[in-house]
Amino acid sequence: MNVLYEDNGTFKVGTVLAEQEVSLHVEAPHGKRAKIKSASVLLRFKDEGLADFLGRAEALASELDAEFLWEVCGEAEFSFVDLAAEYHGRAPSAIEAASILLKLQSAPVYFYRKGKGRFKAAPPEALRAALAGLERKRQQAAQTAVWVEQVKRCEMPEPFAAMLPQLLYKPDRSRIETRAFEQACEELGLSPAKLAMRCGALPSSHDYHLGRFLFEHFPEGAGFPPIAPPAVPSDLPIAEAAAFSLDDATTTEIDDAFSVTRRADGVLRVGVHIAAPGLGFGPDSDIDRLARARLSTAYMPGHKVTMLPPVVIDLFSLAEGAPRPAVSLYLDIDGATLEVRGEETRIELVSIASNLRHHEVDVLNDTLAAGYADRNVQFADELELLHRLALRLEAQRGKSGNAIERTEYGFHVVGDRVVITERKRGSPLDKLVAELMILVNRTWGRLLDEHGVAAIYRAQSPEGKVRMTSVAAEHQGLGVSHYAWSSSPLRRYVDLVNQWQLLSTLRNEQPPFAHGAERLLAAMRDFEATYAAYDEFQRSMEHYWCLRWLLQEGVTTAAAEVVRDNLVKFVGLPLFVRVPSLPELTPGTAVEVEVAAVDLIDTHVRCVYKRPREEKREVA
Repeated sequence: MNVLYEDNGTFKVGTVLAEQEVSLHVEAPHGKRAKIKSASVLLRFKDEGLADFLGRAEALASELDAEFLWEVCGEAEFSFVDLAAEYHGRAPSAIEAASILLKLQSAPVYFYRKGKGRFKAAPPEALRAALAGLERKRQQAAQTAVWVEQVKRCEMPEPFAAMLPQLLYKPDRSRIETRAFEQACEELGLSPAKLAMRCGALPSSHDYHLGRFLFEHFPEGAGFPPIAPPAVPSDLPIAEAAAFSLDDATTTEIDDAFSVTRRADGVLRVGVHIAAPGLGFGPDSDIDRLARARLSTAYMPGHKVTMLPPVVIDLFSLAEGAPRPAVSLYLDIDGATLEVRGEETRIELVSIASNLRHHEVDVLNDTLAAGYADRNVQFADELELLHRLALRLEAQRGKSGNAIERTEYGFHVVGDRVVITERKRGSPLDKLVAELMILVNRTWGRLLDEHGVAAIYRAQSPEGKVRMTSVAAEHQGLGVSHYAWSSSPLRRYVDLVNQWQLLSTLRNEQPPFAHGAERLLAAMRDFEATYAAYDEFQRSMEHYWCLRWLLQEGVTTAAAEVVRDNLVKFVGLPLFVRVPSLPELTPGTAVEVEVAAVDLIDTHVRCVYKRPREEKREVA
């Protein structure tokens, strides 16, 4: 006796060797023996050709028409043996019954399985829907094959080009375009970005990285909608002294400027002037909604996405020319001792005499460090005084004036070329600006706290953790009791919020945000997350441009220094790379590495250790 049975969804046949009440011992045509449950047996039969039984049954099933079987089987549940008998008009042979079973099993659209060897015809409506679905899948499969072949020929199908950002950065795998694109990637062994570049749909690796950032943070585009320019207050008092700013050559959002007035009584009046866009628009205005969505200017080498529209920046940036609205902190200082005798905060218009740039006045860093000012530099006397004041302010905070200078790097991108420069952070001019900004943020943060006005502070605990908080708290790292970011309202939303609070306090008006206001707390939380994301992107793009520089300069061998384990830092670049072949060396050891391969899409550089470096050598 032979049996046809089901085992884990597969039909098998075998010869019965022994049978018990609930199980059977069977031998397969190839000789393997197994114990099966009696309940799994679908058909018992006698047949000499067991070896090719299923093959003959499948061949016979392929000649059957599933649609015809569906039409004749009726609506009631049925057994495959009964349908085989009706189909043949007689008792079916084992092969004929098995062929009907295989056909029913292979056509789940037409027949629903209802139990052991039993089926039920699909309702007409369900069948029509299922067949339509199958036809869609067939058409999609055909379209997918066409698209895949196009891409293999380096042609980008129009539907792919229209949704390329989504294909690259947030693929929707429910779409046929995504599945086809990813199939082409798999068959060609390329990442989506590299395949897009191969097809000419992605102009450059830089476009890929910038596009990812814009897709995530600026889904509606980095531009601004048309917006009416805000009104610039014209009824403000005009400051007596002309001011000057000090920024990098690429800075367009000039938030701060300085002035020094010498009085006849020997008192020096030092002004720190902060741009006041908060005078031109308020919370819940159209411009505020734009700023609130962005929260900060996003920087990257050769490019930036501003928080405020250009029309607002043009009106409120402290640029040379017409008087600009500002909130000014004035210090009355003893000319001999630099002791602060008084302070005052005013809302006014400030005339900007000059926008000094670092490259124009950096010569002062050396002379100020030597104790004098180079008089050939514009505003040299004022900068010398402000530097001496900065040293006094730093000492009052309990900070050493001999802090280790950190190296920072400037990226100057013009077209496809980049120039990377080193600059020591903590120079006299850096210290001057930093101390006066700390002074402003400390003074105005304390003023808001003393008036019971809500503000957003930065605080640092004894453990060193820096956080943003709506409760005034000490910033131990800076050595100040209050520190509320207020000095960059053109570039940071937190500073703009604090400026609105400060303006209302100075005018004796109700502040726009109360203590614990959800809008204030939400802005603080969102800003912190967004600011960190922008900062991370800036670092990643600096890494990218380091790799571009290696290719641009044709670097094959580079001077580096061991940081730890197999991590090295390139000399003259803010580029850190893992070198697996690096032997165990002491941190600080000078080495040479071979630049073996650079991948601008994956932003990866593969390096191989060459030798210790005895003498200092530049990247070659």
